[in-house]
Amino acid sequence: MFEFNKKISYIVLVLALSLLLQGCWLYSFTGADYGNAKTVTVHYFDNQANIVNPDLAPMLTEKLQDKFSNESPLTLVESGGDLEFSGTITGYTIKPAQIQAGETAAANRLTVTVKVKFVNHLDPKKSYEKTFSWYADFDANQNLSDVEDQLIDQITDQLVDDIFNAAVVNW
Repeated sequence: MFEFNKKISYIVLVLALSLLLQGCWLYSFTGADYGNAKTVTVHYFDNQANIVNPDLAPMLTEKLQDKFSNESPLTLVESGGDLEFSGTITGYTIKPAQIQAGETAAANRLTVTVKVKFVNHLDPKKSYEKTFSWYADFDANQNLSDVEDQLIDQITDQLVDDIFNAAVVNW
């Protein structure tokens, strides 16, 4: 009798674990919902800001492509993707961020703004045109040229996350 209960317990445990693991394959840890989409197209983001950093547009475009290549089941295609992104960098500004005694800046803020058009060809209700903006502060005693690459890297990471989440994460 004891041996029979032990076998049943083992079978129940194996079944429960297999159902649990099967459910994990269906769940996306990012919360992303790709619907029936199989492909994604990310067009080159034009830079039409008043100040143009030549590295910004290619970096933003490549990071968004990499995000979908590395963190989604979608295949990146040059054109005609089920999901399609295009955009324009519209702002690149440097302004004082923290004013200290004597009305001098303790820190400056680099802000990047991008207008994105997302088209979901399979579910047009999920398409959008939105403006995203992100910034990073740096010490006012530093030259922008000394920290610009690092700041752009941080800012584009955040922008890509926001663009990705707005398109496929339904939180």
